[in-house]
Amino acid sequence: MRLTHYGHACVLLELPQRVLIDPGGYSIGFEHLTGLDLVLITHSHADHLDVDRLRYLLESSPQATVVHSPGAAHVLAGMNTTVAEPGDELSIAGVGITVTGSGVHACIHPDLAVSDNNGYLLNGAVLHPGDALDPVDGPVDVLLVPAGGPWMKIREGIDYLRAVSPRVAVPIHQAGLAPVHQRLHQQLLANLAPRGTKVVVVDHAVPQEL
Repeated sequence: MRLTHYGHACVLLELPQRVLIDPGGYSIGFEHLTGLDLVLITHSHADHLDVDRLRYLLESSPQATVVHSPGAAHVLAGMNTTVAEPGDELSIAGVGITVTGSGVHACIHPDLAVSDNNGYLLNGAVLHPGDALDPVDGPVDVLLVPAGGPWMKIREGIDYLRAVSPRVAVPIHQAGLAPVHQRLHQQLLANLAPRGTKVVVVDHAVPQEL
């Protein structure tokens, strides 16, 4: 499997099917991709979904299926998409998709409106949890582990990494951190990872074989 990280929560997986997850406003470079089979949206926050660039992206990949959480439906109105929620099992373009999690975005503050959130487990192997640290049943080979955000502490990310205990963990969701803190959080994840887990920091837009 090949993974390319376009910053923050946006990754391209080549399984070999080309799957793009969370093309959002904090991410750079994904809009020029072609030949996509599948686009997955965990939720509608702007750092995970840039609707204008998604429309542009789909002009070059009209065959791609867009799957998203129920809460993203209003901003994707008029587009041909598929709504999914936790517990759903889908098979699209030969990719098995298990929608994971509680369906709720991790709490930023009780006084803020609650957002929904989908996690996606692809082919029973690669997990993108979106903006939540919900447990999953069964083993995970590659975990895209959040490294920072207003809804989490790095301690929680470390505990989540230990609970999932994947073969490989790739830190994501880091754009809100200063570079020095990105490096610190990545180092903490690597140093405190469970035995048998390798933390791989992927350079921006550079494909990485996992």
